[in-house]
Amino acid sequence: MLGEHDYTVRAEWTGNRGVGTAGYRDYARDVTLRIEGKPELLASSDKPFRGDASRWNPEDLLVASLSECHLLSYLHAAVQAGVVVVSYRDTATGIMVEDGRGGGRFREVTLNPVVMVAEESMRGAAEAAHAQANAWCFIANSVNFPVHHRVTTLVAGVDD
Repeated sequence: MLGEHDYTVRAEWTGNRGVGTAGYRDYARDVTLRIEGKPELLASSDKPFRGDASRWNPEDLLVASLSECHLLSYLHAAVQAGVVVVSYRDTATGIMVEDGRGGGRFREVTLNPVVMVAEESMRGAAEAAHAQANAWCFIANSVNFPVHHRVTTLVAGVDD
């Protein structure tokens, strides 16, 4: 299926403490993200940037997007390769560096998927499916930094 897909997110700043942005310390970085038909997502900036650590921040969301995109692309690649995945978990990490001028960029993200497959005979194809998943992941194809994969493949009944 080829095509163009549109995504709409409404972002509303909810951090006005009564004086707006009169000063750098006078406002909260609280944001509510909304997509029609989905639960609201409470967001903020990261704590080092005067944000609320209990809320999602843009950096969290970027790393989460890469992790979930790879997971979903991987499940599709596994099906196509005849691999039965019985569990998948990932602890993704990202490194962002500040540039000293008020900005910065991500240097890299590392995905650490732990995949359990149904049979030992599927291990090789399961590991190879990560390359296909990376090629298919829309988010990984949209960023300008490397997305690394440190894969662990387990076999049900053997490694659990």
